[in-house]
Amino acid sequence: MSIPMVAIVGRPNVGKSTLFNRLVGERKAIEQKNPGVTRDRIYGHATWLNTEFLVVDTGGLTFSDTMELEQQIEKQARLAMEEATVIVFLVDGREGITALDEEIAALLHRQGRPVVLVANKIETKQADLEDFYRLGFGEAIPVSATHGLNIGDFLDQVVSLFPARDNTPKDDAETIRIAVVGRPNVGKSSFINALTGEERSIVSEIPGTTRDAVDTMLELNGKKFVFVDTAGIRKKSKVKEDIEYYSVLRALKAIDNADIALLLLDATEGVTEQDQKIAGYIQESGKAVIIALNKWDLLKELGREKAAVTLEENVRENLKFISFAPIVFTSKHEPRRLKKLFNLLEEVYGEYTKRISTSLLNHLLLDASKMNPLPASGKRKARIYYWTQIATKPPTFLLFVNDPTAIHFSYLRYLENRLREAFDFTGTPLRLTMRVRKRKE
Repeated sequence: MSIPMVAIVGRPNVGKSTLFNRLVGERKAIEQKNPGVTRDRIYGHATWLNTEFLVVDTGGLTFSDTMELEQQIEKQARLAMEEATVIVFLVDGREGITALDEEIAALLHRQGRPVVLVANKIETKQADLEDFYRLGFGEAIPVSATHGLNIGDFLDQVVSLFPARDNTPKDDAETIRIAVVGRPNVGKSSFINALTGEERSIVSEIPGTTRDAVDTMLELNGKKFVFVDTAGIRKKSKVKEDIEYYSVLRALKAIDNADIALLLLDATEGVTEQDQKIAGYIQESGKAVIIALNKWDLLKELGREKAAVTLEENVRENLKFISFAPIVFTSKHEPRRLKKLFNLLEEVYGEYTKRISTSLLNHLLLDASKMNPLPASGKRKARIYYWTQIATKPPTFLLFVNDPTAIHFSYLRYLENRLREAFDFTGTPLRLTMRVRKRKE
């Protein structure tokens, strides 16, 4: 099922970025009192009631006919609303309704999307919000994004508007979905065409040809694969057309809905800053990942062995945070090399869905603790009682401890490394979380 998307819209300075940061759990959006700080859409993941969704922060709407910047902000906000599953209409509960709020309300009524009206900057339960009924979205939910007040009630309403989950088993339940992502013109469409043996995607030397996400299904040796060709993800400063912003959003959603992200890099250029940002988004999304150095054939004159070593060192150095990702060399002119990729996709998917028994995990924990005991932290000695795997896609492990604050992240990294040494987990991120074990009375 496609991950739901929530767009936060409203006039300038009502606290959209503050609410966004509250939902995603980090200061990802810039918060300033000056209107117009958020110009482009900013994306992040949030979870409520075991439901994950994508949150989009947008710039403040002013409906200016003269200022070019305000016009661009409006266009980007409109695109976010068109893609949204639910729209959060944020107003200032202390200032009351303004003429601009009424203009935005009229636009939202025309959109036809579910809207949750939220009155921000409310720190008391006695706030009078009856006037907001005039906007036509029912009762305004009072919140304080700064202090986190009433966020739970607000999220209950948002999640209730998502489409119902379909838990009916599907025939293609084991279909492996692969999002082919990368900067413009790294050869994504040519790569998929060569892989599937047919011209399913438009191929052009002009960056940005692929404007949407295109699915290509392929069956090999009884296994089903779906490749999603996405538009190239560019730097925001280089994205000029509105439709390009729309393409970036589709590419990010394709990653969210995939099992494996196949990150294509241009072998002739190495790792760029934008490649690092795309890899960072893949890591944040918790997807398995394979790095493909494409256009490998163009480096033949350098000597393949020497080029491979240099390139791999460059990738490992610049993408340390996904060091678990395997690296392959690909070219549309070498079909045999491409076909071997299917074996790797199956292998990585197997690691992404792997489960380890609790007994094996605790044998590993005992050995790891003997080799590297938990360091003392303050007066209370940190203890890990046991751990268990609670999820796959990605593999997620829950540690029962006496005090989570006493366990440094470096020790969790040590345990992650021991997991990889013992059970491989090639190409997949691992999640380690902690919970306090209650003592029996």
